[in-house]
Amino acid sequence: MKVFLQKNHRLTFYGLWLLLGLMQSGLTELQDDEAYYWVYSQYLDWGYFDHPPMIAVLVKMGYAIFPNELGVRLFPLLLNIFSLVIIEKLIDKKNPRLFYGIALSMAVIQVTGFVAVPDIPLIFFSALFFFCYKKFIHNYSLINTFLLGLSVALLFYSKYHAVLIVLFVLLSNIRLFTKYQTYLAGVIALLLFAPHLWWQYQHDWVSFRYHLFESNVNAYRVSFTADYIIGQLLLPGPIAGFILLPAAFLYKPKNHVEKALQYTMVGLYAFFLLSSFRGKVEGNWTSPVLVSLIILSHQFLNEKLRWQKVLFKLLPITLLLVLFTRVIMIVDILPVKTIQQRYHAWKEWPALMKEKTKGLPVVFSNSYQRASKYWFYTGQITYSQNWYRERRNNYNFWPVEDSLLGKPVYFLDKYDLWRLADSLKTPIGWVGYKYDSSFTSFGKVQFKIENKKKLEIKGIDTALTLKFNLAATPEYVDYILKTPQLNDTIQVGVFNSVGWVKDMMTNLSLKEIIQQKITRITITPQLSPGKYYLRFTIRCGNYNATHNSDKIGLVVD
Repeated sequence: MKVFLQKNHRLTFYGLWLLLGLMQSGLTELQDDEAYYWVYSQYLDWGYFDHPPMIAVLVKMGYAIFPNELGVRLFPLLLNIFSLVIIEKLIDKKNPRLFYGIALSMAVIQVTGFVAVPDIPLIFFSALFFFCYKKFIHNYSLINTFLLGLSVALLFYSKYHAVLIVLFVLLSNIRLFTKYQTYLAGVIALLLFAPHLWWQYQHDWVSFRYHLFESNVNAYRVSFTADYIIGQLLLPGPIAGFILLPAAFLYKPKNHVEKALQYTMVGLYAFFLLSSFRGKVEGNWTSPVLVSLIILSHQFLNEKLRWQKVLFKLLPITLLLVLFTRVIMIVDILPVKTIQQRYHAWKEWPALMKEKTKGLPVVFSNSYQRASKYWFYTGQITYSQNWYRERRNNYNFWPVEDSLLGKPVYFLDKYDLWRLADSLKTPIGWVGYKYDSSFTSFGKVQFKIENKKKLEIKGIDTALTLKFNLAATPEYVDYILKTPQLNDTIQVGVFNSVGWVKDMMTNLSLKEIIQQKITRITITPQLSPGKYYLRFTIRCGNYNATHNSDKIGLVVD
C-alpha cells in the first residue's frame, strides 16, 4: 500500500478530492445563490444583471447530465480540481507533499470548492491565465498569443473584477507594452468578449452601472474595514492562514510569473481594502488571490523546514474542522437554527406548498433566494417581486412577470402575514400564502428620464419637473388599457447615501399616462440641502412597489 501511494500520490490525492466532492455535491442541499444561478441557466444569455454568463453555462451543462444538486455542481467541482492541477504545474520547484499540505490546509477550497458560484470558474480561469501567461512570455508565438487572449476572455466571462488580474499582471511587466503580441492578445480577448459587451450595450450597460454606482455603496462603517481584514486573515486557513499569508508576502519572486502573482495578490488585497471605505466587501471577492497564495507560500516554505513542520502540525486541526463542516452540511445533527435553515430546510415543505398552491405559478415577495430555491425544489414557475427600496436582481429582467400578467398565481411571503389568507409552518419560519385570480405587477414598465444628468434645485419649496418617456411592451399597454380597475399608484421614492428618505405621491395612473400621452410630472421634494437620488415606483394594491426607473441624481442647494 505504501509503495502504491508513493508511486500514485497524485492520482490518490486528486481522486479522493473528486470522490469527496461528488459525495458533498450530491448530498448537500442547494444554497441560495446556487439556486439563483440555476435559474440563470433556465434563461441562457450573453449576460445577466449581476454577473457574466460563465456560471450559467456550467450549471446548464451539468444539470443536463444530472437533473439534481449534483448536476448543478458538477462542472464547478471539476474546475475546482483542475484549478489545483494547473496551480501545481505553475510551481517551479515542486514538492508534492508540501503542495498537498497547503491545499489541505485551506478549508475554503475543500468545503466550498464544489459550490456553483462564479468564484469557482474565476479561480480556475485565473490559474489558466497565469499558465498561458507563462507560456506566452517564454515564446511569443501566435498560438500562445491566441491562448492568452482566449484565457483573458474566459476570465472576463467569469466575473467582472477579473479585469484587475489582467491589469496587475501588465503592471508587473511593463515590457509587455513593447510587444505587438500583447496587443494582438488584447484584440483576441476583446473579439471573444464582444457578444457580452453587445448585450451590455443593448441593456444600457446595466451590469456595469450597477456594480460601479449601485452595488456596495453605503455610508461608511468601521466594521466594513474590520470585517474585511479579519475575513482575509481567515480565508486562506483558517488555522494555517497565519502561516501561509506571511509566507506568500515574504517570498521574493524569482521570475516574471511569480512577480505577476505577487502583484495580483497585493493589488487585489489593496483594491478591496480601499473598497471597504466605500461599502461592505464580501470576503469571497478576493478569491483569485488563492492562486497566488498557494504558489508563493509553497515557494517560501519549500526553503523553510521549520515553517513546514508547523504547517503539518496544524494540518490535523484543519482536517478535523473540514470533516466536521462536511458532516453538518449533509446531516442535520447540530441544533443551530442558522445552520439548519441554510443546509436542511428545503427538502420537504416546498412539495407540501406545491400541493396547497395547486401547482400554479408562485410569486415570492422580494426574495430572489427563496424564489429560486422554491423553483428548483418544486418545478413551479416562481417570480420574485422586488421592492424598490432594496437592490434589483435578474428577476427584474427575466420574462417572468410579463408571462404571469393577469393570470392566477399564489403570492408567498415570510413577513407581513396579516395580508395573506393562509400560512404554513416550515423550517424557515411561517410562510404565508394567498390566491390571486389575476396577478398584476408592473416591474418591467419603466420611466425613462430625458435628462440623465444630475438635476439641481434651489430652496426647500422649489418645484421639480421630471420629463420622461414611458417604456412598456404592447402586452403591458394592452393589459393596462383593457383592465377597468388597476388600483395602481405612481410614486417617486427619495434616497440619500444612508437609504430611503420618503415617498412623494402623484395623482397619475398608468392608464392616464398612456391615454393622455403624459410625458412630465411636477413634484415639490421639500428636501434639506444635500445630495439625493430619485426613483419612480409603481404599487398595485397590496403588492410591493417596484423599481420603475434608474436612479435619478438630485442636488438640493
